[in-house]
Amino acid sequence: MKTGDSVRLIRIPEGLVDSPELKTRALFEKCLGKSFVIDHIETFAGVSHKFAALDVGHIVGQESYMQTIVVEEEHLEIENSS
Repeated sequence: MKTGDSVRLIRIPEGLVDSPELKTRALFEKCLGKSFVIDHIETFAGVSHKFAALDVGHIVGQESYMQTIVVEEEHLEIENSS
């Protein structure tokens, strides 16, 4: 997977919970089964796998870039390659 690929969120990562400040799980649930374009790929120190950043603000009535989820590639299904 790479930046610009179209992907579908097919699974919600285990352990995601909502807090009073961040409704992370609720946002992922709204995104489940929907298609997005990978905005960029992220890596984190000490973690061997990559994460895809998806702009999802439009799912909650905002500009797409206003909400971003970062998810392991194993939770995504590629729809096409650019």
